[in-house]
Amino acid sequence: MCGDEMSYPIQEIFKESYGNYQATHSSYPDTNKVALSILRCKTPMMGGNLAICQDCGISHTHYNSCRNRHCPCCQAMNKEKWIDARKADVVDAPYFHAVFTVPHELNNLMFSNKRALYNLLYQSTAETLKALAKDKRHLGAQIGFISILHTWGSNLSYHPHIHVILLGGGLSKEQKFISTKTGFLFPAQVVAKLFKGKFLQGLKLLYGQGQLIIPFSDVMLKYKREFNKFYTLLNDKKWVIHIKETFKGAANVINYLGRYTHNIAISNSRILKSTPESVTFKVKDYKNGRPSTLTLDSTEFIRRFLMHVLPHRFVRIRHYGLLSNRSKRIKMALVRTLVGGSDFKPKFKDMTTLEILKELYAINPKICKECGGTNIKNITLMSIPKLE
Repeated sequence: MCGDEMSYPIQEIFKESYGNYQATHSSYPDTNKVALSILRCKTPMMGGNLAICQDCGISHTHYNSCRNRHCPCCQAMNKEKWIDARKADVVDAPYFHAVFTVPHELNNLMFSNKRALYNLLYQSTAETLKALAKDKRHLGAQIGFISILHTWGSNLSYHPHIHVILLGGGLSKEQKFISTKTGFLFPAQVVAKLFKGKFLQGLKLLYGQGQLIIPFSDVMLKYKREFNKFYTLLNDKKWVIHIKETFKGAANVINYLGRYTHNIAISNSRILKSTPESVTFKVKDYKNGRPSTLTLDSTEFIRRFLMHVLPHRFVRIRHYGLLSNRSKRIKMALVRTLVGGSDFKPKFKDMTTLEILKELYAINPKICKECGGTNIKNITLMSIPKLE
């Protein structure tokens, strides 16, 4: 959790280098909005609250956060509240983690058509899992799962992929719970083949309808003959899907969800050193699985960070099957009855923000940090309007 007395390395990088970035790179409304939010977050520009202890005279200023979902200082509270709310959706049963990705040859097209092709990625993933689960050769039941889009690699490169957390079983037509085989969900090669077919079918449809923006780097794709070659290239490639049983039990799945739901491209804790010229941060070496470091030019760091800004109001966390809003309450209650186990209830649902702060971080704004007094006078600090 970021606080007013803590450092914000990524914010400092933007303060020092965003002007240089703007001078050398194109500016877009969505990315510029994110950058300005990060620059304003927890500063006097956002307004806030001045708390003065009437007993000892000590004052403390707390500035408001920007609440932008891409800001590295604004995810902790949202993450905790979301995870707490999901407690009612999980049961004491095996869960699986699947990762769906696309070949890197699609990166330029994906980046130029974020909304359309991210939606296609979600759709293809969901249709694949639903179809295989419905097939009695694999399960013969309706399953429930959560899909979460990530677009980054450890080095901030562009790498769009979907993380799926799914229940290891589902409801049959007879309303019985059917479990997957221990440690096994669906054959990975079968999943990959079906997913590839659905994604490429959707891609071809979007192209035929003229709904794709062709980037300059792939300008030849404007010609149907070249697009067909590109389509064949993608179809001939082996698409890799990873599926593994990760945990058993509701408590474990709740903790696991937190790793993926509200992550952003990079957190403040990964920044090791920054200067006006360069940024050094922690990365994972995927060749050997060991931690390493990477140093980038400051403007290149900002460019990579902003590559991962999502389209306006794009829904990043999506629920399907038994976990969809239309059927979740009734069907998950039935699953819990059939499977057994504890009935988890969210504890933050009826709590105020101040109560949640006290519960999570032992912070009580109504008590003076210095003398422990409770005679606190609060003064609201107005925010400074944005310059559009």
